[in-house]
Amino acid sequence: MNLRDLLDGWLNGNLPAPPIVQQLGMRLVEYGEGQAVVEMHAHRGLWNAMGTLHGGVFADLADVAMGVALATVAQEGETFTTSHLEVHFFGSIREGGLGARAVVVRRGRSTAYAECEIRNEAEALLAKASSTCIFQTLSS
Repeated sequence: MNLRDLLDGWLNGNLPAPPIVQQLGMRLVEYGEGQAVVEMHAHRGLWNAMGTLHGGVFADLADVAMGVALATVAQEGETFTTSHLEVHFFGSIREGGLGARAVVVRRGRSTAYAECEIRNEAEALLAKASSTCIFQTLSS
């Protein structure tokens, strides 16, 4: 099964989402060529010691959204892995909806660079992330 089939199955509910996505309650909303939107709900169970959403959850949400966007530019038989992930935080949240919008900025022969913005329900920018990934061809 190729990556697009997996994304279609996840989006349509015909295939289960990856375990981390299920555990954090993320939902794939849409995707297209080089872009994706993933949503989730922040809640008390994901708080850090200060009573706000843990920064690692922001990173997970951005990584999933960018991963979906990157999957749309993968060639048949390719897989990819993150080589660098960076997150900048501009605000916090205790509870409520979050939306991550990711875009592939550039895909080269073996690497790609993507960016993601995470906003709350009021569209306030809470975090911005970037990722560099390495593409590899799967061998049989």
